[in-house]
Amino acid sequence: MNERREMMVKEKEEKEEEREEEEEEKEEEKEEEKEEKEEKKEEEEREEEREEEEKEEERKRRRRRRRR
Repeated sequence: MNERREMMVKEKEEKEEEREEEEEEKEEEKEEEKEEKEEKKEEEEREEEREEEEKEEERKRRRRRRRR
């Protein structure tokens, strides 16, 4: 009877440990997704900024041409 009880306790501990590991994995995945999203946003912002700079450069070129 004592062995059976020990087995049950051991199984319960293993299940709890497994559950904790799954939670950790989910947390890590969530964190990774968040980081990827932030990186993507930053990349988009850099791209927008680059496009704006190009537009401004084009405006400057046009102004120079008009003056001539």
